[in-house]
Amino acid sequence: MLHDVVITGDNGTIDGQGSVWWDWFSSHSLNYTRPPLVEFIDSKDVVVSNLTFLNAPAYNIHPVYCSNVQVQNVSIYAPPESPHTVGVVPDSSNNVCIEDCNITVGYDAIALKSGWDEYGISYNRPTTNIHIKTVNLQAESGAALAFGSEMSGGISDVLAESLHLSKSSSGIELRTTKGRGGYIRDILISNTTMESVRVALNATGQCGSHPDEKFDPTALPVLDLITIKNVVGSNVTLAGNFTGILESPFTSICLSNISLSINNESSSYWVCSNIFGFSKSVSPEPCRDLESTNTSSACFSLLDSSDRFSVL
Repeated sequence: MLHDVVITGDNGTIDGQGSVWWDWFSSHSLNYTRPPLVEFIDSKDVVVSNLTFLNAPAYNIHPVYCSNVQVQNVSIYAPPESPHTVGVVPDSSNNVCIEDCNITVGYDAIALKSGWDEYGISYNRPTTNIHIKTVNLQAESGAALAFGSEMSGGISDVLAESLHLSKSSSGIELRTTKGRGGYIRDILISNTTMESVRVALNATGQCGSHPDEKFDPTALPVLDLITIKNVVGSNVTLAGNFTGILESPFTSICLSNISLSINNESSSYWVCSNIFGFSKSVSPEPCRDLESTNTSSACFSLLDSSDRFSVL
């Protein structure tokens, strides 16, 4: 275990020179995974600040099984066409703060994870108590802010605020699938602007592969108590895609004070199935699945207070 680790610089640069890895990945000539640019494993009290990360082979900053991690004033860049490059990836870690960062990558800008199928369920280390604030995120083929799909150890107690999301396939995306188990719950996302995002809000229960054939297809994930409020978006193609799991519907999806400007004349701005939630002051008008009176009391309590979130 490492502890009390600081990686910082006066806007110094760490260049992963990842183009050769991208070529190998795209040609399917790799027999192993690509390395991260910076990875901490089982470490405590870590600070990464005042640096620029360029051209990572895959992940840029990857804390795994870590506690008390701060990523501050960091710029991350990989070309939009770089395959599956990801910015900051808190993975089975707790007490993580990501703030004042600019991230542009090929896939996900920030992705929260916590283990893969039976291995994540067995290890049982969640990603929890995460604070993301004042970040500019761009993710060409993925999500600016992603949860999962590897979330078998659980993801909870996340506060993300003051986000600017642009030129991304998805703005905010929660991913899971049958066999994952685990949960994504107690998430609050607020004060967000989006520009040129294909799908503004996305939650799917049909995303992700499995590491092997040992996974349990009856291990159903839970997605509950997701609050998104105070969002303004322009040049959006689809307002929301909420596709839950029949045997384990997504519950308490709470939307408030959201205004999205749609860039097409489609009569369907939302796609919804196997979800239950509530909305108020949302435009365009969401699907009926998000108008449930059964969850309105839980949603109102979440919308009116963020006291239950610990701020790092």
